[in-house]
Amino acid sequence: MATRQEISANRLDDAARAGWLYYVAGNTQDQIAAKLGISRQSAQRLVSLSVSEGLIKMRLDHPIGRCMDLGARLKSRFSLDLVEIVPSDPESPSTTIGLAEAGAAEIERWLKLDEPRIIAIGTGRTLKAAIEQLTPMECPHHKVVSLTGNIAPDGSAAFYNVIFNVADVVKSRSFPMPLPVIASSAQEREMLHSQPMIRETLELAARADVTFVGVGDLGPQAPLYEDGFITEAELKALQKAGAVGELCGWAFNADGRLIEGFTNDRVASAPIPSRETSLVVAIAKGEKKLPGIRAALNRRLVNGLITDELTAEGLLATE
Repeated sequence: MATRQEISANRLDDAARAGWLYYVAGNTQDQIAAKLGISRQSAQRLVSLSVSEGLIKMRLDHPIGRCMDLGARLKSRFSLDLVEIVPSDPESPSTTIGLAEAGAAEIERWLKLDEPRIIAIGTGRTLKAAIEQLTPMECPHHKVVSLTGNIAPDGSAAFYNVIFNVADVVKSRSFPMPLPVIASSAQEREMLHSQPMIRETLELAARADVTFVGVGDLGPQAPLYEDGFITEAELKALQKAGAVGELCGWAFNADGRLIEGFTNDRVASAPIPSRETSLVVAIAKGEKKLPGIRAALNRRLVNGLITDELTAEGLLATE
């Protein structure tokens, strides 16, 4: 597939116009062809291009009864403050389709508030996909703070840290955490956290009005391991200790209790903000993540959830 750099600006303009005429104005492809003075086949290709290049972002705006029922049951079962259930595509292997759009919609709801808010954000593939769905806007009155470090083990910028992506899209004040995701030792973490700039960022994160996090599984293909933040030996040690999931690097067991010692002694992330005074929303789905999501809900590590039908059914199967 051609990259955006390989597609001319004029063609992208045409694609955006065709996409708007089709998805927003409700024109048929024949009508678009007539209005743009092109063939129907060209109109069809432009409409497809508008979607593949991300010029058109589609979100479902209808309360599906099945999803609403699952959401109500989850809200009652786990005493949640926010639940959003999106339809599942049983044949899709994607862990972000549907969740990215729903997550973006909830993030935008907060960004559109007139009153200044502190929005904390974690990291991960799903959150990155959600940020890519955000509508550009000007939000200089809000503060967006990262809960996690943004430095990978090799010293490069962590690929799935999204704080800079948010700042680019919504033009808010952003507060990155200029730290490694996991420090080399507990002593190093304490030394880094004692720095005045870091201490102020940690204090800001603790006052967050709303927080958005992903849930990482700790199976054989755990993101923390695959992205190089922990070794295979450390992953196996966590598994042996009963770890089933992680939030911003903080590993926890099936009861939702943080694992004592191990890599948790070196996680440089801010603690998850209080669920008593703020909303902490997990955006996650999938069978691999099910144990971690269930544990996080049972222990109330989060009090909000955006997931899909199949994951919701799995969470309710133990009722």
